[in-house]
Amino acid sequence: MLDSLLIKNYRILKEFKVNALAQINLITGKNNTGKSTILEAISLYTCKGDLSCILQLLKDNGEYFGEQQELNIRLLSSVFTDRIISFDPQSAIVTGNIDNTQYIRLKFVKYVDELQKNGQEHIVGKKILPDNSETDDYKTGFTVKINNSSSQLFLEEKFSLMFGYRNLFIPDKFQYIRAGNTVTDTGKMFDNIILTDKEKYVIEALRIIEPRTERIAFVMDEYSRKRNAVVKLSNAAGTQSLKSMGDGINHVLTIILALVNAENGFLLIDEFENGLHYSVQKQLWKMIFKLSQMLNIQVFVTTHSNDCISGFENVLNSSENTVKGKLIRLENINGHIKHVEYLSDELKIANEQKIETR
Repeated sequence: MLDSLLIKNYRILKEFKVNALAQINLITGKNNTGKSTILEAISLYTCKGDLSCILQLLKDNGEYFGEQQELNIRLLSSVFTDRIISFDPQSAIVTGNIDNTQYIRLKFVKYVDELQKNGQEHIVGKKILPDNSETDDYKTGFTVKINNSSSQLFLEEKFSLMFGYRNLFIPDKFQYIRAGNTVTDTGKMFDNIILTDKEKYVIEALRIIEPRTERIAFVMDEYSRKRNAVVKLSNAAGTQSLKSMGDGINHVLTIILALVNAENGFLLIDEFENGLHYSVQKQLWKMIFKLSQMLNIQVFVTTHSNDCISGFENVLNSSENTVKGKLIRLENINGHIKHVEYLSDELKIANEQKIETR
């Protein structure tokens, strides 16, 4: 788990710090305060800078237009503050904890082709130039560094952005539910936990909205050739498509499947309240608190909803809860992202006195 958070040079977050994180962290704030950006930066940390993760972020934000060689550098520059290509170490993206014991660093580098000896033969290799190199004769590369290990991508070579790159680092286990974008393969996530104790938690979560839920399965749709969720309801013949039961129950399914697939890792949820009536949010929070502790998961959630905040606060301050949580409220002050933290007692007072925490 991350005990603190440092994000530098990622999109609008020139430098953002949270000195202490909890196991469950709820992030609020107005539009353009960086809520989703924080989740993106954490996802880069959890996936250890894997290129497919960066590409997916670009695709989800409408910033990816193919794998043409000439777009490689411009594509990657879009995740940096001010979208500039800089070789200055101070311009590198850094995300991880504040004391730099757990962190990832992404930056552009200069390199040149160099004749290198390989046994009895000479081959053309790559040489990374120092950051302060003033030569004009260079090519542009990209490096991912964790502690003293690094992995390079040579952007001006004749291959697409997806190939010719080997990430040396093993990603953490994590699940990321983006706003308005459900996880693409809930069927596969269900396969991962079928016939285990985790399956019962999926049923328990669905019963928050439909108490008659008895079983769930994923079946192939012969027209779309995709697997869709169906449920068996008590006192009902046959099965019913989950899609026909509304956005709320499908969002609950996505959240709970992501949660039980993130054991010993991270769960990121953007806009928790999507499709959820206020009456079910507290119950869903109860399950998130219980399972995050049971499965050792650190959770980061964003919201615009007072109902979501209220449900979170009620569960956080309930007598049976032993999981630490906090609310982090973001503010954009003349382009600088600041934050205010609310611990359990402070959040309870804010809720009781109707203090704005969104």
